[in-house]
Amino acid sequence: MKSVSIDPQSAVPKYSQLREILLDLIDAELAYDALIPSERELVDRYGLSRMTVRQAINHLVAEGRLYRIAGKGTFVARPKVEMPLRLTSFTEDMLARGQRPGSRDLERRVGAAGGKVAKGLGLSPGDPVHMMVRLRTADEVPMAVERSYIPVLVAPGLDDVTLTDRSLYAILEERFGIELDHGEQTIEAGIVDPDDAVLLELRPGSAVLLVERRAFAEGRPVELTVSAYRGDRYQLHVGLDAPRLPATQSPGLTSSGGDGHG
Repeated sequence: MKSVSIDPQSAVPKYSQLREILLDLIDAELAYDALIPSERELVDRYGLSRMTVRQAINHLVAEGRLYRIAGKGTFVARPKVEMPLRLTSFTEDMLARGQRPGSRDLERRVGAAGGKVAKGLGLSPGDPVHMMVRLRTADEVPMAVERSYIPVLVAPGLDDVTLTDRSLYAILEERFGIELDHGEQTIEAGIVDPDDAVLLELRPGSAVLLVERRAFAEGRPVELTVSAYRGDRYQLHVGLDAPRLPATQSPGLTSSGGDGHG
């Protein structure tokens, strides 16, 4: 571990300084699932109080960079998974990352579409839809709870098809001839539902990413899925392009005849 010290004169809180030291240690020296120095070691090494050390570690646990095992210590967590911003199934996404996807059926039934589901799928309220709740895992670690809705007219008999550890999108294509061509997705921060917290092995009140996705085939919506993804296991990554000015306009100049506002 590199010789780094805490600066008592810095405006940065001591726990934040220790947090950065631990992040450098995680990124440069420690492998996934490696044990980090104990609280006592960190107290002695950096001359900090036990409370300050615990605060730094708690922040990293909450951020998903570390995890605790009672009676054993605190370990380095695996890196967060980037949430795909494209139309792909969970199964395909995990396989592409070299992880083993899994799913467990929690509920399967045919029911009447409520107002929100009917609107999202272009149906009339009360039209029959397949309702599916599944726990999605990667390398047997709970990652998300998915609630999916598909019109019965689109996939008659889907309720008789086993979905455990299978890609729903692959089944729609192979068995029902539905080729998804585009989709739309809304992502927002949220607090985990108490029931989902148990399934996802999260503490009550933990952060999740709430994702609502619609998938389309030949211009019509065929799937609506509302999911809760573990906030400590997912992150978003988006490329940003700088806006380009017209070729005839240079930065800091406005065209003649205008007032410069737009």
